[in-house]
Amino acid sequence: LYLLQQILHASNRTLENFNLPSPQENWAEMTDNRLIAEQQNYEPEIERNLSAENIPKLNIQQRNAHDVVVQSVMQNKPQLFFISGPGGTGKTFCYNTLCHTLRAEEKIVLCVASSGIASLLLIGGRTAHSVFKIPIPVHNESVCSFTKNSMVGELIQRTDLII
Repeated sequence: LYLLQQILHASNRTLENFNLPSPQENWAEMTDNRLIAEQQNYEPEIERNLSAENIPKLNIQQRNAHDVVVQSVMQNKPQLFFISGPGGTGKTFCYNTLCHTLRAEEKIVLCVASSGIASLLLIGGRTAHSVFKIPIPVHNESVCSFTKNSMVGELIQRTDLII
């Protein structure tokens, strides 16, 4: 059931769509990649409830941004989005609502920020240099210290959205 769930998930469908039961075990935790397992360690029903609670609180601009990003992710059409605004305008609230909405659909969302303080405001947030292995200090010849087949590389390949 777990493997079938993964196949259906790629087509934006669920086992529930076909009246099939959910897997009995959390097979995502049994993956060899602890970074991926960590990102899949969210309860979709709880995330769905938090998303449903937050979406009505979004203003028109936030709702438009939310909907465009969610649509892009759900249709597997990678894009680059830039959300800006002065402090206190609800960017973090919009980001966290995006996290809830997409994690409810069992998507992998990486929340990163340039500083530790900023990363604490994002659900599951971490610093960009810790997630992407960005060296500190950065020089002209600096490169991130992971390979395509490493746990970080596999995580990035499986990620649906980076905030």
